[in-house]
Amino acid sequence: MKVGIVSDTHNNLKNCNRIVELFNEAGVERVVHTGDITQAKTLEIFSNLTMPMWGVYGNNDVGEMHSLVNAAALFSFEIIEPPMTLHWLEKRIVVVHDPLELAMVNPDDYDVILHGHTHRQTIEYDGDQLTFNPGECAGHMAGFNAIGVLDLEDLQVEILNF
Repeated sequence: MKVGIVSDTHNNLKNCNRIVELFNEAGVERVVHTGDITQAKTLEIFSNLTMPMWGVYGNNDVGEMHSLVNAAALFSFEIIEPPMTLHWLEKRIVVVHDPLELAMVNPDDYDVILHGHTHRQTIEYDGDQLTFNPGECAGHMAGFNAIGVLDLEDLQVEILNF
């Protein structure tokens, strides 16, 4: 199963449209947003995904929480306050926005740790455990917009730069 991972979109609507195109073209089965969606308009664009989306809210989502919660419900996205725990393909996945939020769980209990917040790409393997942040796609670092595709079969990741 291939899962699209996106983080820190920060309401860059142009980039969000491109992200939807990339995930739809990549044939991922699910998408996870690791937070800092920022505004409901972003979720409206993500409603054009051909697959379901899960995610967590980030620190920059606080001011728009009411509209984000309503938009997530409208588009049938499951987006919650971190941490989010998922069990897909016999893999235990935890999703947080800020890596410091991992203090709320025992990271050793998970096969995959997904986070955002740092705007820096992280691909770290510790034995059979993967910690992954595809980086940012808000346009803050021109030329470094990136999303990821995670293959849950072997925990390998592919970075899609745009």
